[in-house]
Amino acid sequence: MSKEREKQPDDGDVDRKVLGERLKEAREYLGFSQDQVATYLGIPRPAISLMETGQRKVEVLELKKLAALYKKSIAYFTGEEEAEISFGSDVKHLARKVSELSPDDREELGKFADFLRTRKKKKEG
Repeated sequence: MSKEREKQPDDGDVDRKVLGERLKEAREYLGFSQDQVATYLGIPRPAISLMETGQRKVEVLELKKLAALYKKSIAYFTGEEEAEISFGSDVKHLARKVSELSPDDREELGKFADFLRTRKKKKEG
């Protein structure tokens, strides 16, 4: 085997890195700490760090639990589904705050967002 081949990461390494990046992004987006996620999964906190850096394989059952916790599909994390549009820190901050609201309050907030969107269109049109 050539030295060049030995230095190139295999597809599994790349896939684990992409998976790890998406897991970290989803965790941070929802405002969870690595400790909270580790407790939820029943694994040590360093295991979360290793998953997020692609240094540890994620077991299927762990991925299923993480997808449920992060409210994303498994396909999103495995790259079968395209990543969502990246939002700025202000939108991410709002999303974290909204995640703490009751379902009724979120519905009301959605109505308010619709009102603001309609108002903006009337001003522009």
